Amino acid sequence: MSDSSPDAGQRWSAELYAEHGAFVPQLGTDALDLLAPQPGERILDLGCGDGTLTAEIAARGARVTGIDASPELIAAARAKGIDARLADARNLTFEAEFDAVFSNAALHWMGEPDRVLAGVHRALVPRGRFAGEFGAHGNVAAICTALLAVLGERATARPLPWYFPTPAEYADRLSANGFTIERIHAFPRPTPLRTGMRAWLETFASPFLGELAEAERGAALDRAVALLAPSLRDASGNWTADYVRLRFSATR
Repeated sequence: MSDSSPDAGQRWSAELYAEHGAFVPQLGTDALDLLAPQPGERILDLGCGDGTLTAEIAARGARVTGIDASPELIAAARAKGIDARLADARNLTFEAEFDAVFSNAALHWMGEPDRVLAGVHRALVPRGRFAGEFGAHGNVAAICTALLAVLGERATARPLPWYFPTPAEYADRLSANGFTIERIHAFPRPTPLRTGMRAWLETFASPFLGELAEAERGAALDRAVALLAPSLRDASGNWTADYVRLRFSATR
């Protein structure tokens, strides 16, 4: 799943996401179990992506609405029969409409996290639940370092496109926005990339590469892949991304 703010620079293709990012919803089932959706509950999927996990929430009997900032992924979610709406997570307009809010692999794409959390708080009924998982401090650190090395001075002019907090930092933000924390922790999750590192970069790293001319982009990708090979590719040629995830649940 993903929800990139309009100014994050990420471009999505539903086809590439389905081919190279299928592991994202597959690895989100533990976070979904933490949410524990119940039949008849009203649930908001924040950053629903192409709707794969949103459909799973609906299959458990909940009445689910998905939002995402990508028109391409919203179209893919609607094709699955999801009530999916194009929206910026920083500007949620819901008022006490949901029993729970869920988010998988999306919060790190959303700038201004306090605005996001304030909107989630407004969207929930009293004692409503907020649960999910996203990138933690140290997530894809090697990948970021390689991209910064390739781009040099062009990369230093703007901040990293992702928000990867520590558990303590995010706990403080949750508390400041009116949530009671039930649990929160970070954990390493080395993630096999079935279609390789270059495909991952082409799918998820548009904010780094978007300002490059087409002729430069291929060479930059080749260089990043070469820098990453010693640490993230094994002797058989299999790639693993250095993921670190933050999983949490809280109540309004």
